[in-house]
Amino acid sequence: MANNLCNAWKVLIPSLVNPHLKYCARTHGHALPEVHPVISACASQSSHSCAQRRFSIVCLFFDLLIHHGLFPTAPSQPRMAISTDLLAFYRALFEHSCDAIHALASALKTHYARRGFQMTNPDGQLIQEPFRRGLGQAVQWFDILQIEVERQTEAALQICREQVYEARRLQSQEKTGVTTPVRSSTTLVQGRCASVLTQRCPACFGGILFGRPLSEGGDIHVATDGNFHHRHRRSAGDCPHFYDPTYFLPKAQVDNVGQHILSQCKRAPKIRTSLVPDEAIDQCEHSYEAVDGKKQKAAMDSFDDTGIMALICRHDIPLFFTNIDSPGEQQKYAVALIEHLFSLLLQEATVITLYDVGCVLSQSLSQYDILPGSVTSRLRFATTAMHAYGHEWACQLEFNPRMCIGLGLSDGEGTERLWSRFIKLIGIQRSSSHQRRLWLIDRQAGAIGLEMRADLGDWIKQRLKCGVNGQGAVAQEVLSNCGIEAQDLQEQWADQKKSQLSIRAHAPARLKKELDVVLALQADLDASDRALQLTRTVVEKGSATEETLDALESLERSHDRLMNKVEALYSSLNVHDRFPELQGVDLNFRAIGSFFEWDKLDRAVGGANQALGTKLHQQTRKAIAKRQPALMTVIRKFNSYCERLESIFDPSWGVPLPAPLPTKLADLRNDQTLMEDVWITPSVGDVPRWIEDTDVRDGIQALLKQERCREEQRRIGLEADNLCRWFGTELAALELALHSPANHTYIFPLQQRRDHVLQLQTRWVTPLASSIRFNSSANTAVNLAITLSESAGPSQAVMYRLVPTSFSLADPSTEDDTDEHVASFEDVAEEAVLLDILPDNTASDDDDDEAVGKTEFRIIWELPELYSSNFIEYSHRSFHAPALGTPLTRLRPAQDGFPHQVFDPRDQSLLAQPTAHINDTCINGCAALLHSEILTSSHEQPCAILSTHDLPRIRYNASDDILWRNTSWMSFWERDVWILPIHRPSPVGHWVFCAIYISTKQLHFFDSLAERQPWKTDDKVNRIDLKGWVARPLTLDPLQTNGYNCGLWVLATLAAVLRGAHRSGMCEEDMIAFWHYIRTLVMRLPTA
Repeated sequence: MANNLCNAWKVLIPSLVNPHLKYCARTHGHALPEVHPVISACASQSSHSCAQRRFSIVCLFFDLLIHHGLFPTAPSQPRMAISTDLLAFYRALFEHSCDAIHALASALKTHYARRGFQMTNPDGQLIQEPFRRGLGQAVQWFDILQIEVERQTEAALQICREQVYEARRLQSQEKTGVTTPVRSSTTLVQGRCASVLTQRCPACFGGILFGRPLSEGGDIHVATDGNFHHRHRRSAGDCPHFYDPTYFLPKAQVDNVGQHILSQCKRAPKIRTSLVPDEAIDQCEHSYEAVDGKKQKAAMDSFDDTGIMALICRHDIPLFFTNIDSPGEQQKYAVALIEHLFSLLLQEATVITLYDVGCVLSQSLSQYDILPGSVTSRLRFATTAMHAYGHEWACQLEFNPRMCIGLGLSDGEGTERLWSRFIKLIGIQRSSSHQRRLWLIDRQAGAIGLEMRADLGDWIKQRLKCGVNGQGAVAQEVLSNCGIEAQDLQEQWADQKKSQLSIRAHAPARLKKELDVVLALQADLDASDRALQLTRTVVEKGSATEETLDALESLERSHDRLMNKVEALYSSLNVHDRFPELQGVDLNFRAIGSFFEWDKLDRAVGGANQALGTKLHQQTRKAIAKRQPALMTVIRKFNSYCERLESIFDPSWGVPLPAPLPTKLADLRNDQTLMEDVWITPSVGDVPRWIEDTDVRDGIQALLKQERCREEQRRIGLEADNLCRWFGTELAALELALHSPANHTYIFPLQQRRDHVLQLQTRWVTPLASSIRFNSSANTAVNLAITLSESAGPSQAVMYRLVPTSFSLADPSTEDDTDEHVASFEDVAEEAVLLDILPDNTASDDDDDEAVGKTEFRIIWELPELYSSNFIEYSHRSFHAPALGTPLTRLRPAQDGFPHQVFDPRDQSLLAQPTAHINDTCINGCAALLHSEILTSSHEQPCAILSTHDLPRIRYNASDDILWRNTSWMSFWERDVWILPIHRPSPVGHWVFCAIYISTKQLHFFDSLAERQPWKTDDKVNRIDLKGWVARPLTLDPLQTNGYNCGLWVLATLAAVLRGAHRSGMCEEDMIAFWHYIRTLVMRLPTA
């Protein structure tokens, strides 16, 4: 029965095309005519020669939509007809909302009941749903009628497009004298894409020159992604086939691709050379659910269709879809879409595809012959901008669109924006029939595509303003502030990519699992050892028996044997053989470094045992808030490891130290070190500037952004040219079709299309394509159409006036909806990553931190005003030489506000060598000795001398209680001058000094090497509001020429500040005497 009804509709619809077009043309722009009391097509009705049968036909009208046109609810003997104006209104409503048959049918029933009209059956009983079935049939088949009109009109117009294209090609050849384009490495090939692509996005596919190298961005950028919310319940069943989708690929085509992939993957992988190490790609593969085609994302026993996959252009216009009918997002869907796209392109066209897991799909295509070589040679993959940050860093270097040459500001996240527009269909399509589900999605995609095509001019203007100009200006400002030449930044970036893309850089991943197991076992054994020692202590205090002590000794022997086996297990990993550069590095340092806290940070951000992946946008704010404690716990643990690493650090290892992470969410959101992992192995020679220098890192990012903006501007220029070219070609084809007598039936829809194209003339005007160009294209199109037409034009009898009544209304969005309030596409894509993880309303301290973080001090590279130096001659002849032999521990008792100081033999041995690097104990202890010595010999106001450990505590976000406990003894709140020794552990270890003058808001920097760059990093302390503060150096020229006297210089400057001066007046030759003086002060202390 259903099949017969469907077949009857299919026979009826073509016969309704001509009457429907005549009705539309007759009533367009006119008042609604009165309905004739009797509607009949019988030509001999006046003679009453035909037998008559009468039926009561119910006509549904709104008062404002009473119209002559009626559409039947059945293909034969209808009992009800619907106003075509009502159906046209519902069609427009559907394009901007979704399917609402049930709502409309219920509303009509309520409306007519309130007006006194009730629908009853022959028995006089009320019908519960009098309109739903008939209205649903009318809506569905009225849309099929519109599709048939569009199909026939498009076929007639396509003939004219071919004529226009051929005429313009001949004109171009006559001008250039070229008959056959020849392909070369520097010559682009002339041609065109398939009409279906050009009509969907003329900006992307309206070009005529193809073959741009992939390394320069290629010809076309597309993006693909799957969505598993658009499911279809198996219980909803199916209906007869009534619609052929224009966006969905046939199931047989997709299944054939899947079978081909399976057959190819059974073969041995091809030998290839990959820029990104396979270890990095494997990590990305394990981090994303989209890679796991077997992972069930929907219950297959409840759903027969589990989702859809889309292919869109870079302007977010949908191109094609595939229906997902497998448990997971298998590669066959993306490959089928890409393969279908290439079948519609010129053979020389190059394409860059952005995909969440583009790196993994690229690896698969390079390993197996899934796609022909003629396609893979013209295809390049990149990850989407937002999802790129969930990938391995090496993967980002090659696949992140913000780091890839030629991609401009294409982000690939348009699929997410498309899914947001499809949300309204999710609930409806699950309970619709299989065919109706495809019809709903396909028609909705067509409406969205036409709307977005009309908005291409606004898209270009928005991208120029907020993207190219806005982001380009910010990047230029950063480049100007960093003070580094672009050529140097390019070299540093090339060096960074070369280093981080090497296989050696990813070798630690191969040891990760084994090393984690060994370290976990080591931790358990350490815990058991502490438990044994505690037990022995408790037992020995009591009256333990011999059996108890024997049992403890037996346990300790077993524990020692286990410890030996763990050491043997660690040795079996051959860390020194596989990583010879770690030879000589302390085991504790390696162990802490191998905890891979970055991985734990990722899991805390993405959920337990879950990487970042595509789950970012599937978590609610409530779930994110639950993760916040886990995130903060891991950050604090990571910072504690950083602090411990710094305490055991030896500059000779050449391993850059990791930087701590802020515990304030507002700071963490913008902290670039969250994405860095550069301290796996020691560096050879000097630490590269791209690791150590923050200005270089900021400059590289700004340089990349600036390059992408320039590429985007060039691509937008090409797209503006394509729009202007398509406008002229399409207008010429429409004019030619209107002048052709063969298209007499389609005059009305052709005129509607022409008016729509003419409206684009003003909407597509941009700074890159002026109105003069569009006017010129329009005039040329009309002249070309007249030249090609066989007659001067259609008669006025068949021309319809398509100018509706216009109303002048004030634009309500003029004041509120300005361009300044529209966020750029790039900002939304890149900021969404951490914004989803770190909610804006997490804590009130975000606002405080942001307010403080913006108030920075000024650095003036000039000596302080009223600069003074203090020269004290230290003659080592008056010092007592320390006794020879093994040094003994010396103790300075607590006095003058300082806690007791201990100088152990190791500290004294450092002081005994004039070329040794003194440690923090020597600095802190000698500072206390100098303070007491100067306090007794002068009347200067005492200063507050901070410990060398205080600044690291602040950096590692120590609590206020800890800071107070370690600083309150000096009564710093009573001192006007604070003295802060600073140790820079990387790259070689260097002591510097800062004097803080509270009353005058002055910071005085001292660096014996007179370096400027590191101070920008040393003084980023967000706990202090430095607004209005001024920083000045205490020396502009280097005072130190060797590599070991920096600690003595700091102590000498500290002594000068204690005496009321700015800096010591000594030179490098005086350091040997000052060293003797410091050593004598220590040796005078009593032994412990």
